Amino acid sequence: MRNKLVVLAIVVASCFAYTKLMARVGSGSPPPDAPLEQRADLIRVYKSERRMVLLRGDAPISTYRISLGTAADAGPKQREGDEKTPEGRYEIDWRNPKSMDYLSLHISYPNTDDRRNAEARGFPAGGDIMIHGLPNGWGLFGNVHYLWDWTDGCVAVPNAEMRDTWARVPTHTPIEIVP
Repeated sequence: MRNKLVVLAIVVASCFAYTKLMARVGSGSPPPDAPLEQRADLIRVYKSERRMVLLRGDAPISTYRISLGTAADAGPKQREGDEKTPEGRYEIDWRNPKSMDYLSLHISYPNTDDRRNAEARGFPAGGDIMIHGLPNGWGLFGNVHYLWDWTDGCVAVPNAEMRDTWARVPTHTPIEIVP
């Protein structure tokens, strides 16, 4: 029994070290921007359907299955640490090619109302809500991540789909997140 616990501890420590190392290595080079006619002018996230749609005008140009925050079904994000995915209208306000997860697009949560509501309850609103791929170095798990919601409130897609999203979504693209 003791040998099994030692082996388990080594495996867990190795996975943790591997994840930390890969986070430092980063995502590699991001893809080039898509041609203008293939870029989105709106992102819509349907939380209950676990679906993200990139739109140009009223026409969908890409649709992806997603994973969300572990408490995404419990309503909109209300405070830091609640592991809920926000709901409302935001924008992609910056992009991180060297993120801990494979590429990331920052969602402008919290807005003024989010901050005011969280502070009225005595909590910070939180932040660092992103659209991102899988943790660096774990991309081989691809579609397995759909089996459960695993983020802290972010929107996650497999790495190949994150590359496509990165190429099609310029900074300042609006994003609507609906229940």
